[in-house]
Amino acid sequence: MNKIRILCVDDERNVLRALERVFMDEEYEILTASGSEEGLELLDAAPQVQVVIADYRMPGMNGVEFLRQVCKTHPDTIRIVLSGYADTASVVAAINEGKIYKFIPKPWNDDELKISVAKALETFVMRRRNVQLTDELRSKNEELKELNASLERLVQQRTAELHRQNRALLHARDVLDHLPVGVVGIGTDGTVQQLNREAARMLGVKSEDVLGKAVRQALPWFTSPPAAAASGDVCSWLPLQVNGEKLLLKGITVLEEGAAGVILTLMRNAAGPAGTAEDGGNAA
Repeated sequence: MNKIRILCVDDERNVLRALERVFMDEEYEILTASGSEEGLELLDAAPQVQVVIADYRMPGMNGVEFLRQVCKTHPDTIRIVLSGYADTASVVAAINEGKIYKFIPKPWNDDELKISVAKALETFVMRRRNVQLTDELRSKNEELKELNASLERLVQQRTAELHRQNRALLHARDVLDHLPVGVVGIGTDGTVQQLNREAARMLGVKSEDVLGKAVRQALPWFTSPPAAAASGDVCSWLPLQVNGEKLLLKGITVLEEGAAGVILTLMRNAAGPAGTAEDGGNAA
């Protein structure tokens, strides 16, 4: 907290001097005013004033009315009223309205007055800290709201991207199923990952019976499927006989994270493509 300033307002000069003596040993800056109007002018002119102490009985605007005005123009201040016991009922009513922090009767006890002002300052610091925390919480909530909105936009974008990818995959699968050649995809772990309709017809199997299974068990004709040494290199067509039907087989190696998978292409050997062997036999 910055320098502590206390404003004392009383129409009696000896009372103001007495208040100055009470806080002589404290590290407070004491401001004094001899009336309500002067007190309001000091508040407007001075930097932050934490505590305002006003006498109840003052000509013109009394202490309670003055502190009500202070509450309107400087709501952060902690407001204390000094008064004789005869004015207790009026002061208590003002306290109940929330305009005054504490009522201290005259004549006051110096030690009790010091303690009351110290507690008032603690209250000021606590209220100020609560305001700061509230502002910080509001700021964090705004940041969180913006973050949630950003995440929501990102989720929507990713969802839309996934939908596009799914549509592309479905289209690719549909195209694969309508190819006039058979296609078998063997994963890096040696399992059957793809099998289009034409390959299923050529091999006389059902997709659901082979997908996800080890190729050596599900498709025993491919115990040693042909593949090129480097990713993207295609080997020559090789003859393959399955269930009495002559086929031609070609393989291509696909590298995935350092491991090799294989894509096999099958076609019927009736045409006898140039450069291929037309005799039967399994590809080993």
